[in-house]
Amino acid sequence: MVGEKKNFGEVGHAAERQEANTAKHRMSKVKFEVYGEEMLEKVVKQSGNSGRIYLPPDWVGHRVKIIRID
Repeated sequence: MVGEKKNFGEVGHAAERQEANTAKHRMSKVKFEVYGEEMLEKVVKQSGNSGRIYLPPDWVGHRVKIIRID
C-alpha cells in the first residue's frame, strides 16, 4: 500500500510538471522567419465572439499568415 501511494504521488508530480511546462510554453516567444511580398501591422478588433482584421482588397484570393506578436 505504501508503494502504491508513492506511485500515485509520482504521477501527481509528473502531471504538475507537465502542466507547468505547458503554461511556460504558452508564455514563451518563438521566432518565425517568413518570406513574403508585403507586411501590415494591425490591431485585431472585436467582432461578435471573435476578432477581425481588415486587409486591402487587392489581397483577396492570396494566401496570408497571421502571427500574434503580443
